[in-house]
Amino acid sequence: MSGWKWKKKQKQLDQKELSNAPHVKVEKRDLRILNGDLEETIDFITSILGANDDFITRKFKIFGKYPAAIFYISSMVDPAVINHDLLKPLMFPPDHLEIKEVQQNHILKVLSEEVLYHSDVKFESNVANLIDVLLVGETVIVTSGVLQAFHLDTRKIEKRALSQPETEQVIIGPREGFIEQIDTNIGLIRYRLPTADLCVRTMKIGRLTKSKVAICYIKGIADQSIVDEVEKRLSEIHVDAILDVGYIEQFLENYQFSPFPQTILTERPDSVVGNIIEGRVAVLVDGSPFVLMVPVVFNQFYQTTEDYSTRFLLASFTRLVRILALIFSLVFPALYVSFISFNPELLPTEFAVAVAGGRAGVPFPAVIEVLMMEVAMEVLREATVRLPKQIGGALSIVGVLVIGQAAVDAGLSSPITVVVIAITTIGSFATPVYNASFALRMLRFPLAILAGLFGLYGLVVGIIIIFNHMLSIKSFGVPYMSPVSPGNAQGMKDVVIRIPFRWMPQRPEFLHPNNKKRMGNNEEVFSANAANTSNQTKISKK
Repeated sequence: MSGWKWKKKQKQLDQKELSNAPHVKVEKRDLRILNGDLEETIDFITSILGANDDFITRKFKIFGKYPAAIFYISSMVDPAVINHDLLKPLMFPPDHLEIKEVQQNHILKVLSEEVLYHSDVKFESNVANLIDVLLVGETVIVTSGVLQAFHLDTRKIEKRALSQPETEQVIIGPREGFIEQIDTNIGLIRYRLPTADLCVRTMKIGRLTKSKVAICYIKGIADQSIVDEVEKRLSEIHVDAILDVGYIEQFLENYQFSPFPQTILTERPDSVVGNIIEGRVAVLVDGSPFVLMVPVVFNQFYQTTEDYSTRFLLASFTRLVRILALIFSLVFPALYVSFISFNPELLPTEFAVAVAGGRAGVPFPAVIEVLMMEVAMEVLREATVRLPKQIGGALSIVGVLVIGQAAVDAGLSSPITVVVIAITTIGSFATPVYNASFALRMLRFPLAILAGLFGLYGLVVGIIIIFNHMLSIKSFGVPYMSPVSPGNAQGMKDVVIRIPFRWMPQRPEFLHPNNKKRMGNNEEVFSANAANTSNQTKISKK
């Protein structure tokens, strides 16, 4: 009974704290509607925003007759637009209106149709909504005796120019990347996909930040069930702030404790367009230069956009090199530990003798030696990432040389261990997707420990556990190991190697695209799309 009373009291305290939160006070006034009293409206808005020094309110008369007030946040607007495009035409009527008597109840219609130069005039009667648009850089004008105000987009927020993506080096392909402005990013996608089938849906997420989030997909290609699931999960996000697309990523994934990413992030517009065309859904967040795409499968983490910009022989060769580097970065340290500690007879005699001689003065077992060097490399890697670029590169080179040589000279490590760790680190750099390479770096440690305890048996068991986990993952209903498991012949054409385009006429089957055909003349593609639409209509009617 006492526990129940404590919970009830705690709930009352939580509700009291919530009611005292400033953003909740504003939300409680959501139902306040303009009543035509200009002074009351000014007092109300000023009571909420008046503590801000950059909040500006100014009274004036429209056409010198009708009392009005203008509201804006000076740090977010373009004053030239306000002065020349708003105040000047509002205060001085055009010639054809000087001799015309405008009724006050028609003033908004006259202003929007005959006076204002601005192309995007919106009307609003809810005061809370007017405050929301003020806080994102719009300008609000309220007229005495009128039950609606109008607001216009007058934002002027500095943004950086388009540049090459920082996290994805471009060898062959466009050298422009996304920036922090979501409207610019959507424009980059539309520029490459000038089709009416491209759908962009937006919503606001975050009680305090009210971050603009957009999802992009191609109607008629993307599976509608995936689109609906993305929208559903986004609508269920109720937090104070969304500051980056990484926040969205953590809410969209199903397997929170899995080291493997269930979404993919990119800064490249061409990569986003390529994935959208295949049937995926892109998620953009205002303030982030990264775009999130779902659903994903594991083979995407060793593929790059350049694989499709170069001839298939070169693309296939470089992809095989990446796969080999991926395998090395995962199992090479554990394989080395198992050979040295449990199965030295599997090594050539001369090589085994050389390794034993190199480890003669090392006081630690192989597994401890490898783990120490791995931790040192991770610390060095993190340090170089956080340092400025001018000294980060130099530190990474000098740090590796100094740490490796010092460890060998001090007898803490053998030369062969330094070589193994170096090859492993280089292999992780060859993985093009950062999240995937980070997952492999994490898994190296438990594999090395299993190899140190049980030898090759421990390594094999660890790999089986990893593969079993990957087979159990689904990204928005799509198996993580598709098209390998479940097997799909069409999808296998672009897994280990990339065959020529003419032999890949269809989209990946595992994405369940509505229009599977991506190659052929317009009539063939149109007929395939029409057939799929007809089948979906019949199913929905049933």
